[in-house]
Amino acid sequence: MNGEKEVLFQVKNLKTYFPVKEGLLKKVTGNVKAVDGVSFEVYRGETLGVVGESGCGKSTMGKTVMRLLNPTDGEILYRMGGEMKDVAKFNKKELFDFRKEVQMVFQDPYSALNPSKKIGEAFEEPLKIHGIKDQKKRQEIMDRVIQMVNLRKEYLLRYPHEFSGGQRQRLCIARALEVNPSVLICDEPVSALDVSIQAQVLNLMKKIQHELKLTYIFIAHDLSVVQYMSDRIAVMYLGEIVELADSKSLYREPLHPYTKALLSAIPVPVINSGKKRIVIEGDVPSPINKPQGCPFHTRCPQCMQQCKTEKPVLLDRKGEGHFAACHLYSREEIL
Repeated sequence: MNGEKEVLFQVKNLKTYFPVKEGLLKKVTGNVKAVDGVSFEVYRGETLGVVGESGCGKSTMGKTVMRLLNPTDGEILYRMGGEMKDVAKFNKKELFDFRKEVQMVFQDPYSALNPSKKIGEAFEEPLKIHGIKDQKKRQEIMDRVIQMVNLRKEYLLRYPHEFSGGQRQRLCIARALEVNPSVLICDEPVSALDVSIQAQVLNLMKKIQHELKLTYIFIAHDLSVVQYMSDRIAVMYLGEIVELADSKSLYREPLHPYTKALLSAIPVPVINSGKKRIVIEGDVPSPINKPQGCPFHTRCPQCMQQCKTEKPVLLDRKGEGHFAACHLYSREEIL
C-alpha cells in the first residue's frame, strides 16, 4: 500500500547532538544524543504519529525536521518542485520557501502568541513576510482561516489572554494554515488542554486535514490520542525509533517489549478487564552515556546476552511494513 503513495519526507540516519561543556574554558566533554540515527518516511496525505516517554527525543526530532534546530548528521529529504531535496543543506532562500510548505503547531498555545499583540496583528505578520502586500487580501485570508477553526472573525481584534486554552490552540492552528502549507508538524498540540477540549481540537484537525489534504507529523506521549490520529506510528526510545508500523498492527500486535509496556499502560474503562500492566523497572539511561548494545536492554524484562553487546537494527520483521529493532526476532524469521 505504501509503495503506491508519494514520499513527501525521507529522513535518513538523522542525528541531533547537543555538546556538554565544562570548566572555565567550556571544553566539550560529551554530547547529549537527543536524536541518534533516526530514519523514516512520511507519505503525502498521511498522519505519522511519533510517541514515547518524555525525553525520548521526539520533539527535538520534529524541530530538526522543521530546521528550527540544525542536524548534527544525516539527511532530511523533502519533495519540492517534484524532486527530493536535502533540507539540511538549504540556503536562506530555499529555507524560506520550505517554511511556507511546512508549518509547526507548538505544544504551548500560551507562549506561541505574543501577549502584547492582538490576534489580527499576529496573523498579519507572516502574511506580510511571505509577500502578500494587499491589506484586503490579507484580511480575506485571516477571516477564512479563523472561520475554518470554528472561531468568529471579530476574535482578530482581541488579545491572547481573552481566550481559553482550546481557543488559543485553534488560533495557532489557524495561523499555521495561512500560508497554505502541505505539512503540519504538530508537537504535542493537545497535551496542555482538558480532555473534553482535546477531543474538539483533534476532531477539528482531522476535518481540516481531509478538506485541505494535509500531511501531519503528530508528536505526542498520549497513546490513545496517537492511535486516534495516526495512520502509522513510530515509537521512540532514547533518541531512536524502536518500532514503526501502521496504527492497527501496532496496537493489535506490538513487537518491541518497550511498545508492549507502553500499550499496557493505557487505561481501560472496564473494571476487572483482565488487562495486565507491564511495569518497566529502572530509569531511562542518560542520553550522554547510552548503554552499549540495545538502548532498552537495561530495563527490558526479556533481555538476552546478545542485547547487551549487539545493537539491533530496525528491520521489517513481518514483511508487511512492521519494523522493530529487537533481537527477539531473528533474521531467519524475517526471511
